[in-house]
Amino acid sequence: MKPLVIGHRGASGYRPEHTEAAYRLAFALGADAVEPDIVATRDGVLVLRHENEISGTTDVAAHPEFADRRAEKVIDGVALTGWFTEDFTWAELTTLRARERLPALRGLSASFDGLFPILRLRDLFRLVDLAEAPLDRELGIVAELKHASYFESIGLPLDELFAAEVNEAGWNTGEGRLTIESFERTVLAQVQARGVFGRRVFLLEATGAPADLVARFGDRATSYADYLSDLALYQLGHQVDGISVPKSLILNTDEHGVVDGASDLVDSAHAAGLQIYTWTLRPENRFLAPGNRVGTRKADVGNWQAEFRTIMDTGIDGVFADHPDLAVFVRDGLHTRMPHPLSQY
Repeated sequence: MKPLVIGHRGASGYRPEHTEAAYRLAFALGADAVEPDIVATRDGVLVLRHENEISGTTDVAAHPEFADRRAEKVIDGVALTGWFTEDFTWAELTTLRARERLPALRGLSASFDGLFPILRLRDLFRLVDLAEAPLDRELGIVAELKHASYFESIGLPLDELFAAEVNEAGWNTGEGRLTIESFERTVLAQVQARGVFGRRVFLLEATGAPADLVARFGDRATSYADYLSDLALYQLGHQVDGISVPKSLILNTDEHGVVDGASDLVDSAHAAGLQIYTWTLRPENRFLAPGNRVGTRKADVGNWQAEFRTIMDTGIDGVFADHPDLAVFVRDGLHTRMPHPLSQY
């Protein structure tokens, strides 16, 4: 079965992430679903930003009327300085415009800076419904709830806000279009308890521990690595529908960074009854395994086809990609085994 191709924050390799243009382009390039990161405003509106700190992806710093909102906070154990969504109302955020997060790497996308407003979750539900209507295929949303424990601690429970949005948008149908993911299993359980249908996917980092467990248990918190044993995966198989991991846990590399195959994690997850996804497929040297880089410039395109193909050959259920067309190209080529030139980037 072919893996799903999920537009990571839309087609974020081509347009500023989490914008209408990025999401629409993702579907036009063949993505099966898109992945919004979800955070909250002061007045409880769910907005689409990779983090609640927005100085890197909006023009907020250029707004003198918001200069006094700049703050220092600790979010999930990380000290940050900037502007945070929970310190703004939705009406205030509508005055901002999106910017490319990696302008030195993605100049084409940066040329669209300032053109697109921030979106709410409800806007994306509507966008996907409209995009799906003329197509002969189902489109999905893989919704990532960010910093759930933190938001709950300041009186903005993401599970409650998310359930309300899903129900109001008519997306709580159990038809398989909706997947909910988080690095915190607590919020996945809370969303389920609120009667939200959808696959629940537990995000796992290569290092560290889930923020909800650290908040409760401190240094005794179960690490992400502890969830990767066969026994732990089996236990997860009774609690969630899938896991999603960084591609470093899928690819095997030697001491020189040369990819020499894949780990057995996909097979182990499937044996435990779990679907498994990986993130993030990107073609630039900066993001490829060292052995797949071509030249010395980080922004140059490396041997992305080989890396994507190694990952997809594992039988993985889905991949997150900044450039959905490239992932679709490799995925569909898996079945024809025909070499094709990369026509555009």
